[in-house]
Amino acid sequence: MSRVAILVPGKIHERVLERLKDRFEIIAVAREEKLALDSETAGHIRGVAVSGSFPGAWMEQLPHVEVIANFGVGYDGVDVKHAAEKGIVVTNTPDVLNDEVADTAIGLLLNTVRELPRAEAWLRAGNWKPGTAYPLSRFSLKGRHVGLYGLGRIGLEIAKRLEPFKVKISYHTRSRHADVSYDYHPTLKGLAEAVDTLIAIVPKTPQTHKTIDADILAALGPDGILVNVGRGWTVDEEALSAALASGALGAAGLDVFYEEPTVPADLLEPTNAVLLPHVASASVPTRNAMADLVADNLIAWFEKGAALTPVPETPQKA
Repeated sequence: MSRVAILVPGKIHERVLERLKDRFEIIAVAREEKLALDSETAGHIRGVAVSGSFPGAWMEQLPHVEVIANFGVGYDGVDVKHAAEKGIVVTNTPDVLNDEVADTAIGLLLNTVRELPRAEAWLRAGNWKPGTAYPLSRFSLKGRHVGLYGLGRIGLEIAKRLEPFKVKISYHTRSRHADVSYDYHPTLKGLAEAVDTLIAIVPKTPQTHKTIDADILAALGPDGILVNVGRGWTVDEEALSAALASGALGAAGLDVFYEEPTVPADLLEPTNAVLLPHVASASVPTRNAMADLVADNLIAWFEKGAALTPVPETPQKA
């Protein structure tokens, strides 16, 4: 192989392949427990473009891989610890999807609070007739106190979008942000007790596993709203289903679930839940930008020796 070989395990955005095919040798294989590669081919591979998980066992099959370009801002499916130990750089696609996810979070919040999907379904079902009107929505965004669980790049964009709605904004992260004026709560429980609306935008880490549990939902209360555009991993879905059914929680808007694409039946039943199929970044312009950044990371690595957006756990230079 005269050109650098790039491995593509499974499916990835077509634009990634289009951008890479003229510069690199593309080796596409199916996603299997062990990659179907002979030792000679595996030895030629120096880069990876991946959408989804990439376990350490696959890295062991690729003795000369230098960089793994991940399609997505979240990279919890890539074994970054193993990559770091082997000196492999992992990249992700931050920033290019911040606006889209933040916009979706606001839309999901409004849909949840004002029941807009239910109102549209009611109209489409032919229920709007002379003398009839859709019932008043139980909740309003007016006067709400919104808590952000996570105040990274996307969390900050959500906060900026919330400000014109004239709601009070507070947040919880591991440490206080010195450059923001929102009220800080050192614990998630303290934040949930203070606010009536909680927006979760934290990554999938051991520290965030099912942190939104029955206690947090109870703290939000019967007028409380939960919106999750981060990871389904963060929410105890059994506790959430029970809280929605009992009225312990007012409503929820979810774009992510614990075992996607499986959505628990108990979450499909409540009328006080608005559910989306993980579409926060799912627009043509944003996905194209994500694909471009995957390709640009690989091009920059092999042409200039440095990736554009390496994740903090892995080496920064060639």
